[in-house]
Amino acid sequence: MFEAEAICTPAFLQLPIPTRKFISLKPRIGFLTRVSTPNVLLCQTHHYSCSLFSTQQDSRAQNRSSFSLNASSSSVGSAEYIEEPATKVRFQTSLSLPGCSSSLALLGTGYREKVFAIIGVKVYAAGLYVNQSILNNLNAWKGRSAAEIQRDPSLFSSIFQSPFEKSLQIILVRDVDGKTFWNALNDAISPRIKSPTSVDESALSTFRSTFERQPLKKGTFIFLTWPQTSKMLVSISSNGLPSSVDATIESENVSSALFDVFFGDTPASPPLKASVATGLESFLK
Repeated sequence: MFEAEAICTPAFLQLPIPTRKFISLKPRIGFLTRVSTPNVLLCQTHHYSCSLFSTQQDSRAQNRSSFSLNASSSSVGSAEYIEEPATKVRFQTSLSLPGCSSSLALLGTGYREKVFAIIGVKVYAAGLYVNQSILNNLNAWKGRSAAEIQRDPSLFSSIFQSPFEKSLQIILVRDVDGKTFWNALNDAISPRIKSPTSVDESALSTFRSTFERQPLKKGTFIFLTWPQTSKMLVSISSNGLPSSVDATIESENVSSALFDVFFGDTPASPPLKASVATGLESFLK
């Protein structure tokens, strides 16, 4: 969603990543739009330098890293947590959300970073949660490596097309103006909808009004939940897990476009997609 990334940790794996010092600059968010040649590799860090309307890969890249099989987890009360190492943000390993029929399990985490010159400013951490039934229906991909899974759009399409719930949790690690957040999101969604219908336009209008007047403070939880392909639930909370749905987006084009923003050929957070792929590899062994 917001500018350069580094590999992340799935629900049960840990990646040691060197941290960077935050600076006080207020980031301007940018989501990656689609490019013709995907360039996402497992365990490799990428930097992107993009404006509001273009995406060009930065020539700089960090060294390769490898995943560790030692889970980084902790518990508070009855809840289990996984820490996303780059941002130190903790994600529950399972949770229940408004509009979902059952609890969802964490499959992978990542983060996004805005780059100013040579300095990276982290803006949010993200995690993908899925209904266990989705994983039980992926037998066709058993034995695939994480790298193969990342390169296979049919698997991520199968996850999206599944009638069971999946949810993306975004946790802000800096204050972000709601209008700025929406503008960046819209810049990523719009190119993925070639000929928007009146239904799409109405859904985008609802989506926009949900964020435009929101002061999104550090620590805010944003959940984008897909109970079905034609519907997406938006929940925003500044005080832990949400208790209600703030908006219902009813458009298959908008819903699928947003899923593609994160899990398509040019994902907004390559670390998140890589982490999810690693989580899938472990489950499908």
